[in-house]
Order: sequence, then C-alpha cells, then structure tokens
Amino acid sequence: MRHRKKHTSNFGLKSGPHKALMKGLVRSLVKYERIRTTLPKAKALRPLVEKAVTVGRRGDVSVRRLLFSRYPDKETVSKIIKLSERFKDRPGGYTRIVRLGRRAGDQASRALIEFVDYQFTPAPTDEEKAKHKASKEYKKSRRLLVKKAEAARRAHRKKQAESRRINR
Repeated sequence: MRHRKKHTSNFGLKSGPHKALMKGLVRSLVKYERIRTTLPKAKALRPLVEKAVTVGRRGDVSVRRLLFSRYPDKETVSKIIKLSERFKDRPGGYTRIVRLGRRAGDQASRALIEFVDYQFTPAPTDEEKAKHKASKEYKKSRRLLVKKAEAARRAHRKKQAESRRINR
C-alpha cells in the first residue's frame, strides 16, 4: 500500500535524466533570471529554486558546499548566494510563473518563470541601433574585436602547423 502521494511528474524520464533536466533548468533560471518553458516544468522547477535561494541566505561555507553538491557549477552557486542577498527581507515566494498560452507545434502549455524582482529591459529600436553603430566607440570596439579574432586564428594555425610538423 502506497501512502506517499507523488506530487510532481517525472516527464516520462528515468531518475537520472529527470535530475539532469531539473539541474539544467535551475542553472538556466539562476543564470538568466527568466526562462520560457512548459507549465509543468515551471511548476516542478519553482520549489527547487526557492529552496536553493532560502538555503543560500545563510551564505556560509557549509551552505556553499551543500549547494555545490546539488548544483556542481561555481557560477550557479555564487549567483544563488547573490540572489539570496537580494531577497534577504522577503520571507519566500521568490519566483513567479506567467502562463503564455499554447505552443504551436504540439499544443503544450507554455510558461515564463522569473524572479519577482526581474527588471525587463526592452530591445533597442532600429534607430537606436543605427545611432550606436555610427558611434566612434562602437567602431573602435569592433576593430579591437577583429584584431583579437585574427590573433586567435593565427595562434590556432601556428599550433596546428606545429602539431603537423611533430606528427610527420
């Protein structure tokens, strides 16, 4: 007799792929602070992220180790600690789920999951883009990027030539 009720779906996956999916979703949400996914995945993701942020509020070494055991990515763990500092005065409810309607291909319900203090910055208009591309700083930065890319290509070719010479 099963007394324990299963609350979330595993999306038809075995435990390993399911855990990997959830870790990837947590990592993406923490990194971008807003992701678009299906509604069931968003609902399954919410408690994981909120518990991680709540645990991260203490911010000591043991918390970092605990978070690192769950999410083995230094950037993710440090970002969770920073997020928990932002939500220090909030007693819970760090994320919001916004329903987006249905996906065109398979009619799956979509959702946007984001942190409640997420600040949306609209994309620049075509006029703003044109003005930016005409600026001197943009042209200077483009030149530097091109120079760096050329230097990286030259270094890569040099390494390839050296490898060929050794393997002959």
